[in-house]
Amino acid sequence: MRIITDWHLHSRFSRACSKDLTLENNALWCEKKGVNVLGTADFTHPKWLAEIKDQLVEDQPGLYRLKNSRKATPSSSPLGRGRGAGKDVRFMMTTEIAQIYRKDDKCRRIHNIVFAPSIESVEKINKWLNDRGFNLKSDGRPILGIDSEELYKNLKEIDDRVIIVPAHAWTPWFSVFGSKSGFDTIKQCFGEMTKYIYAVETGLSSDPLMNRSLKALDDVMLISNSDAHSPRNFGREANVFELDEAELSYDTFVDILKNKDTDRFKYTIEFYPEEGKYHADGCSNCEFWCLPDETKKLDGKCKICKKPMTIGVLARVSELADRKIKTIPKNHVPFKSIVPLQTIIAETFGIKSTSSKKVQAMYESMIESLGSEFDILLDVSISSIKDASDEVIAEGINRMRKGNIDIRPGYDGIFGQVKIFSEENPAPVKNQKKLI
Repeated sequence: MRIITDWHLHSRFSRACSKDLTLENNALWCEKKGVNVLGTADFTHPKWLAEIKDQLVEDQPGLYRLKNSRKATPSSSPLGRGRGAGKDVRFMMTTEIAQIYRKDDKCRRIHNIVFAPSIESVEKINKWLNDRGFNLKSDGRPILGIDSEELYKNLKEIDDRVIIVPAHAWTPWFSVFGSKSGFDTIKQCFGEMTKYIYAVETGLSSDPLMNRSLKALDDVMLISNSDAHSPRNFGREANVFELDEAELSYDTFVDILKNKDTDRFKYTIEFYPEEGKYHADGCSNCEFWCLPDETKKLDGKCKICKKPMTIGVLARVSELADRKIKTIPKNHVPFKSIVPLQTIIAETFGIKSTSSKKVQAMYESMIESLGSEFDILLDVSISSIKDASDEVIAEGINRMRKGNIDIRPGYDGIFGQVKIFSEENPAPVKNQKKLI
C-alpha cells in the first residue's frame, strides 16, 4: 500500500500562517491531496497542543486520527476516496523549532524538525522547555537559545525514541548548511549526536540530486516535506513509502530512516528546485538574480545597488560539493518532481491566483472525478485527465511529468515562476465545452 507522508508544516499559531489550519481542515485537505500521514506541527504551543489532545486519538502506535472520524475500509485506490471525514488520515507528532545561539564565535540560526512518539512524550518535552524558561506561547515555532547538540541530548534523555531532522537544510538564513549562519558539516552542528541524525530535509530550493553531490550525506536519508503555511500547500513536497496497514507506526518510519531502508522508502516528491525561493543568488529589493558563476564575477554584490546579495542554495551546494552526480545512485531513494495541480490549472486559465473561484472549481471537479491530487499528477492516464478537464490541462500535466517546463529561478525570498506553455511551445487549442 502506498503511504505518502508530509511531516513538516505549521499551525495557525505560527506567524504568517493561515487561520484555516485546523486539525479537521488539515485532514480534509490531506484527502484531497493524497497525503496519508501528516505532521501535527507546532506541538510546543500550549493552545495547539490542547486541540491535539482534545481532537485526536491514537489509532496505531504513534499515529493519531480525528476522534470523530471512523476507519475506512481500504478502497481500490491506496490513497482512499470518499472524502469528507478525514477518516484515512493519520497524524504524527512533529514540530519545527528555531534556534539562535553562538558556536565557534559565530551566530547560528538553525531550524530543526522534532519527531516524537506520543502525546505523552510531547508533554514531557514541553515541560522541560517550560522549566528552562523558553517562551512557548508566542509562536508555534518557538525560538530557543540552545545549541543543537545540547537540545538533542536533552530530548534523548526525555524520550530515547525522539529524533531530530535538520529542516530545509540549505536555506540561507535558518538551516544547518545555510550560507548566512550554518555549518559546513552536520558534525559541526550536532557533535556527538550526529550518529542520531538519520535524515536531512532537502527543502524546496534543492532536490536530492543536488544533495547527493556531498559524500558526507551518503550516511543519511533525504526526506522532503511541504513546510506549508496553509492547507492548500500540503504535499508540495512529500515522502512515499510502500507499507502494509499493519506496519504503520511511528517506530516503523523511524526504523526506515535509521536503517536506510530503500525497499520500503520508494521515492520523494519534489518541487522543481528552481521554483524554491532561495535557489539562485539575488537581491529582492532590486529584483535582480543570477547564477553562481556571475555572482563570483560580481564579488557577491548586487549588480544594481552594489550591496551583498543573498547567496542561494545552488551556490552553497556547489561550494560544499565534492563530486558530480548525474543520477541518484541505486542505493539511495529516487525522486519525482511535480508542479502543484492548482498551479497548472491557473496557468491554463491565464490566472495568476491559484485561489480564484475558477481554478478551485476545476480543481474540485477533477479531484471528485479522478481521485487525489497525487493520483492525478502521478498516475491517472492523460486521456482520462483530458476527459475530466480539457486538452490544455491534460497537456500541462503531461509536460510536467516529462519535465518539459520553464522556470525563472527563485531568489532572496521570492518564489520562482513556472511556465509550462510559451510562444515557442504554445498550449493546444481548448475544447470550449470543457470550460467551467
